Amino acid sequence: MKARANAVAEPAEVKVVGKSGQISLGKKYAGRTLRLERFGDGRIVLTAVALVPETQLWTLSEPHRSRIESALDWAGKTEPRESNLDELLKRVSKSPRRRRGRRR
Repeated sequence: MKARANAVAEPAEVKVVGKSGQISLGKKYAGRTLRLERFGDGRIVLTAVALVPETQLWTLSEPHRSRIESALDWAGKTEPRESNLDELLKRVSKSPRRRRGRRR
């Protein structure tokens, strides 16, 4: 796992585990998802994580990731303009129709 280059250590704190087995990390972490790692020497490491739904994992693999990045780059550099709907309809009517349904 890569450490973040801009990660700066904050001063160490001492927390006391309550009778219910809980500690308070403060409002900074309220609602966040954390990964808990327990080590044999007694260390516990909490790492803030972001979860990706399985249905969206494809966006993180190539070639999809590069295509999405280039599309976002293009969108950031390109001024929006109004579409000519009549011209778009002409293009659609000229293109060959694709069959819908299952491929065999």
